Amino acid sequence: MASALIALGGNVGDVRATFARAIPAVCAAIQGRLRARSSDYATPPWGDTQQPPYVNACIEIETALAPHDILRALHQVEKQFGRDRQAERRWGPRSLDLDLLACDDLMIDTPDLTLPHPRMLERAFVLVPLAEIAPDRVIGGRRVREALARLEAETGGIERLPPP
Repeated sequence: MASALIALGGNVGDVRATFARAIPAVCAAIQGRLRARSSDYATPPWGDTQQPPYVNACIEIETALAPHDILRALHQVEKQFGRDRQAERRWGPRSLDLDLLACDDLMIDTPDLTLPHPRMLERAFVLVPLAEIAPDRVIGGRRVREALARLEAETGGIERLPPP
């Protein structure tokens, strides 16, 4: 069984309610078992800053599926929850964003999948929740907590939300 780290994000609708429904859907779709779930975090928008704040979280799921199959399943779950990747603008508002961050320590570089996720170590909104559930996990040659420490200046505006 592999350990898949997945980032969740969204800023359209009741995102926390979407997460509550999407996480079991992800587990079912990738035939996996939830091992860890971070808190939800309110985060400033990234890229296109002229939009509402996001809610972000991370989960760890144990699965026997291969990474490309996990990615396909994540895209299907996004679609179930109203995401249309073809119609949206880059870094724009979305109901649900699911990113495969890492799968064990696999390194993959194909046109449709790069693992570990190529920009995750540059994004505090990913590393803050990820550090909550996997601070000592080594990804891209760095421990998650060490990567987050390098982005300490960018964590302003990220707030841990109380449990729903």
